[in-house]
Amino acid sequence: MSYSLNSTLLLTILLAIGLFFFLRASSKDRTTIVEISSSQQPIKVLNGLCEWLNLRGWKQTGGDFEQRILIFKGQVVSSKFLAIFLGFLGGFGSCALGLVIIQIYPELGWWPILLGLIGGPLSGIVYFKKSAREEKFELRLINENENDSTFMRLRAHRDELISLENELGEKLQLKSDGSLFKTPI
Repeated sequence: MSYSLNSTLLLTILLAIGLFFFLRASSKDRTTIVEISSSQQPIKVLNGLCEWLNLRGWKQTGGDFEQRILIFKGQVVSSKFLAIFLGFLGGFGSCALGLVIIQIYPELGWWPILLGLIGGPLSGIVYFKKSAREEKFELRLINENENDSTFMRLRAHRDELISLENELGEKLQLKSDGSLFKTPI
Protein backbone atom coordinates (compact mmCIF):
# COMPACT_ATOMS: atom_id res chain seq x y z
CA MET A 1 0.00 0.00 0.00
CA SER A 2 1.41 3.36 -1.00
CA TYR A 3 2.08 6.25 1.36
CA SER A 4 -0.65 8.40 -0.22
CA LEU A 5 -3.26 5.66 0.26
CA ASN A 6 -2.26 5.32 3.91
CA SER A 7 -2.65 9.03 4.53
CA THR A 8 -5.95 9.18 2.59
CA LEU A 9 -7.32 6.25 4.61
CA LEU A 10 -6.21 7.90 7.84
CA LEU A 11 -7.87 11.21 6.92
CA THR A 12 -11.08 9.45 5.89
CA ILE A 13 -11.21 7.55 9.18
CA LEU A 14 -10.60 10.81 11.07
CA LEU A 15 -13.54 12.40 9.21
CA ALA A 16 -15.74 9.47 10.22
CA ILE A 17 -14.65 9.86 13.84
CA GLY A 18 -15.42 13.59 13.65
CA LEU A 19 -18.92 12.86 12.35
CA PHE A 20 -19.46 10.34 15.15
CA PHE A 21 -18.44 12.84 17.83
CA PHE A 22 -20.59 15.58 16.26
CA LEU A 23 -23.61 13.27 16.37
CA ARG A 24 -22.81 12.40 19.97
CA ALA A 25 -22.43 16.06 20.96
CA SER A 26 -25.75 17.00 19.33
CA SER A 27 -27.58 14.87 21.88
CA LYS A 28 -25.41 15.67 24.89
CA ASP A 29 -27.15 17.02 27.99
CA ARG A 30 -26.06 20.63 28.59
CA THR A 31 -28.06 21.27 31.73
CA THR A 32 -26.50 24.05 33.78
CA ILE A 33 -27.22 25.55 37.17
CA VAL A 34 -26.86 29.29 37.62
CA GLU A 35 -27.75 31.65 40.44
CA ILE A 36 -29.21 34.99 39.51
CA SER A 37 -30.29 38.02 41.47
CA SER A 38 -32.47 41.01 40.83
CA SER A 39 -33.18 44.21 42.72
CA GLN A 40 -36.88 43.79 41.93
CA GLN A 41 -39.38 41.97 44.12
CA PRO A 42 -39.64 38.19 43.71
CA ILE A 43 -43.27 38.21 42.54
CA LYS A 44 -42.47 40.61 39.69
CA VAL A 45 -39.43 38.58 38.61
CA LEU A 46 -41.31 35.27 38.81
CA ASN A 47 -44.22 36.66 36.79
CA GLY A 48 -41.81 37.97 34.14
CA LEU A 49 -39.95 34.65 33.95
CA CYS A 50 -43.16 32.58 33.78
CA GLU A 51 -44.58 34.81 31.04
CA TRP A 52 -41.33 34.60 29.06
CA LEU A 53 -41.18 30.79 29.40
CA ASN A 54 -44.82 30.41 28.31
CA LEU A 55 -44.16 32.56 25.23
CA ARG A 56 -41.24 30.26 24.33
CA GLY A 57 -43.43 27.13 24.53
CA TRP A 58 -42.57 25.89 28.00
CA LYS A 59 -45.45 24.40 30.03
CA GLN A 60 -45.54 24.52 33.81
CA THR A 61 -45.81 20.92 34.97
CA GLY A 62 -45.28 21.15 38.67
CA GLY A 63 -43.51 22.62 41.57
CA ASP A 64 -43.23 22.58 45.32
CA PHE A 65 -44.62 25.51 47.27
CA GLU A 66 -42.71 24.72 50.47
CA GLN A 67 -39.37 24.41 48.68
CA ARG A 68 -40.24 27.33 46.37
CA ILE A 69 -39.64 25.42 43.15
CA LEU A 70 -41.39 25.80 39.78
CA ILE A 71 -40.84 23.20 37.06
CA PHE A 72 -41.43 23.78 33.37
CA LYS A 73 -41.10 21.23 30.58
CA GLY A 74 -40.60 21.71 26.88
CA GLN A 75 -39.97 19.57 23.83
CA VAL A 76 -36.77 20.11 21.84
CA VAL A 77 -37.43 19.50 18.15
CA SER A 78 -34.78 18.15 15.80
CA SER A 79 -33.75 20.30 12.88
CA LYS A 80 -34.88 18.62 9.65
CA PHE A 81 -32.42 20.69 7.65
CA LEU A 82 -29.52 19.58 9.85
CA ALA A 83 -30.65 15.94 9.69
CA ILE A 84 -30.69 16.08 5.88
CA PHE A 85 -27.35 17.92 5.81
CA LEU A 86 -25.75 15.34 8.12
CA GLY A 87 -27.28 12.59 6.00
CA PHE A 88 -25.54 14.01 2.93
CA LEU A 89 -22.27 14.41 4.81
CA GLY A 90 -22.49 10.86 6.15
CA GLY A 91 -23.30 9.54 2.68
CA PHE A 92 -20.45 11.37 0.98
CA GLY A 93 -18.05 10.39 3.75
CA SER A 94 -19.08 6.76 3.52
CA CYS A 95 -18.65 6.84 -0.27
CA ALA A 96 -15.19 8.36 0.22
CA LEU A 97 -14.31 5.55 2.60
CA GLY A 98 -15.60 3.10 -0.02
CA LEU A 99 -13.37 4.68 -2.68
CA VAL A 100 -10.33 4.38 -0.43
CA ILE A 101 -11.18 0.73 0.26
CA ILE A 102 -11.48 0.13 -3.51
CA GLN A 103 -8.00 1.60 -4.02
CA ILE A 104 -6.54 -0.61 -1.31
CA TYR A 105 -8.47 -3.78 -2.26
CA PRO A 106 -9.31 -3.53 -5.97
CA GLU A 107 -10.56 -7.13 -6.04
CA LEU A 108 -13.71 -6.02 -4.14
CA GLY A 109 -14.94 -4.14 -7.19
CA TRP A 110 -17.35 -1.25 -6.78
CA TRP A 111 -19.25 -2.71 -3.79
CA PRO A 112 -17.55 -0.60 -1.07
CA ILE A 113 -19.13 2.53 -2.57
CA LEU A 114 -22.48 1.20 -1.31
CA LEU A 115 -21.30 2.19 2.17
CA GLY A 116 -22.80 5.57 1.26
CA LEU A 117 -26.27 4.00 1.26
CA ILE A 118 -25.70 2.96 4.86
CA GLY A 119 -23.71 5.89 6.28
CA GLY A 120 -25.91 8.66 4.89
CA PRO A 121 -29.33 7.66 6.18
CA LEU A 122 -27.84 6.25 9.37
CA SER A 123 -26.18 9.53 10.38
CA GLY A 124 -29.34 11.55 9.59
CA ILE A 125 -31.58 9.17 11.53
CA VAL A 126 -29.23 9.02 14.53
CA TYR A 127 -29.16 12.81 14.75
CA PHE A 128 -32.92 13.17 14.28
CA LYS A 129 -33.77 10.59 16.98
CA LYS A 130 -31.18 11.59 19.56
CA SER A 131 -31.59 15.37 19.40
CA ALA A 132 -35.39 15.30 19.91
CA ARG A 133 -35.97 15.15 23.66
CA GLU A 134 -37.85 16.68 26.57
CA GLU A 135 -36.08 19.39 28.57
CA LYS A 136 -36.78 20.72 32.06
CA PHE A 137 -36.47 24.27 33.36
CA GLU A 138 -36.42 24.56 37.17
CA LEU A 139 -36.70 27.83 39.11
CA ARG A 140 -35.97 27.87 42.81
CA LEU A 141 -36.55 30.99 44.85
CA ILE A 142 -33.88 31.33 47.53
CA ASN A 143 -35.30 34.46 49.19
CA GLU A 144 -36.62 34.37 52.72
CA ASN A 145 -38.31 37.78 52.61
CA GLU A 146 -40.84 38.53 49.85
CA ASN A 147 -40.21 42.32 49.88
CA ASP A 148 -36.46 42.34 49.31
CA SER A 149 -34.47 41.75 46.18
CA THR A 150 -34.72 38.38 44.41
CA PHE A 151 -32.26 35.50 44.59
CA MET A 152 -32.96 32.47 42.42
CA ARG A 153 -31.30 29.27 41.32
CA LEU A 154 -32.12 28.21 37.75
CA ARG A 155 -31.47 24.76 36.31
CA ALA A 156 -31.94 24.43 32.56
CA HIS A 157 -30.25 23.97 29.21
CA ARG A 158 -27.30 26.34 28.87
CA ASP A 159 -28.63 27.95 25.66
CA GLU A 160 -32.00 28.65 27.29
CA LEU A 161 -30.30 30.34 30.25
CA ILE A 162 -28.22 32.49 27.89
CA SER A 163 -31.39 33.53 26.02
CA LEU A 164 -33.08 34.36 29.31
CA GLU A 165 -30.20 36.54 30.43
CA ASN A 166 -29.99 38.29 27.05
CA GLU A 167 -33.71 38.95 26.66
CA LEU A 168 -34.79 39.63 30.25
CA GLY A 169 -31.54 40.88 31.80
CA GLU A 170 -32.34 44.58 31.53
CA LYS A 171 -36.11 44.34 31.92
CA LEU A 172 -35.97 42.35 35.18
CA GLN A 173 -32.54 43.69 36.26
CA LEU A 174 -31.09 40.17 36.34
CA LYS A 175 -27.50 39.68 37.40
CA SER A 176 -25.44 36.50 37.39
CA ASP A 177 -21.78 35.69 37.77
CA GLY A 178 -21.36 35.78 33.96
CA SER A 179 -20.28 32.13 33.75
CA LEU A 180 -22.80 31.44 30.97
CA PHE A 181 -20.90 33.66 28.56
CA LYS A 182 -17.49 32.13 29.29
CA THR A 183 -16.21 29.31 27.13
CA PRO A 184 -14.37 26.39 28.69
CA ILE A 185 -11.45 26.86 26.30
